[in-house]
Amino acid sequence: MFNMRVFETSGHAGKYKENMFILEIENQKFALKPMNCPGHCLMFKHRVRSYKELPLRFAEFGVLHRKEASDTLTGLTRVRRFQMDGAHIFCRESQIKDEVRAFLEFVRDVYGVFGLTFDLNLSTRPENYIGDERTWEKAESALTEALNEFGKRWQKDEGEGAFYGPKIDITVSDAFNRKFQCATLQLDFQLPVRFGLSYTAEDESKSETPVMIHRAVLGSVERMFAILLEHYQGKWPFWLSPRQAIVFPVSEKSRSYSLKAIYLKAPGFL
Repeated sequence: MFNMRVFETSGHAGKYKENMFILEIENQKFALKPMNCPGHCLMFKHRVRSYKELPLRFAEFGVLHRKEASDTLTGLTRVRRFQMDGAHIFCRESQIKDEVRAFLEFVRDVYGVFGLTFDLNLSTRPENYIGDERTWEKAESALTEALNEFGKRWQKDEGEGAFYGPKIDITVSDAFNRKFQCATLQLDFQLPVRFGLSYTAEDESKSETPVMIHRAVLGSVERMFAILLEHYQGKWPFWLSPRQAIVFPVSEKSRSYSLKAIYLKAPGFL
């Protein structure tokens, strides 16, 4: 839970307030966090940073709350309380392309383990964007270059970016060829400025503003599990299955031995 001043600084209060759970405590407004990025900005800012520390990566499986409309809630795929493998990378402009490429490789490795295929979409500047057009053009150019070097076909979604920066959305296809948006990468030149983030450059008399990369590989953990349930049709792979073996007595005579196998780990049983 954060003081609403944090979300006013980030810009979320103005753009996302209706989707936040807000409480009033001792005449001050607080909100259950709907995303991890403002908190990670505060973590970056809590002490002086050097260019030698960059890229600096924070990752968090934090609990998030979003006030979704009741008619949009769907099983595990859209809920009001969920966990996300949210991470934020603070880097220099010269490091953007390598960090984006590393993210795309990470996604390919993780989704390959699950046997999921995915599509890439570059979402560009929306109508309600913050910042200046030149910065947006620079950000979109960096993502385009990284996508081209990754070598997988991608599509452009005009005007579908986040209000603070363009993004790469990863659309997953399950066993029934249904598509879900899970992983995402968002390039952000705005939040570091809004929070006054800086690091000491090679010339110690100068400070520079880092670029912030928002990234999630699984996205909502609940949504990913819902997709995997459908993808595997309930037959989880051995390494992921919560029940790797079941002891099932075939008659009353073997019941006592079955219980012994479970609780005493008799030879031949897990």
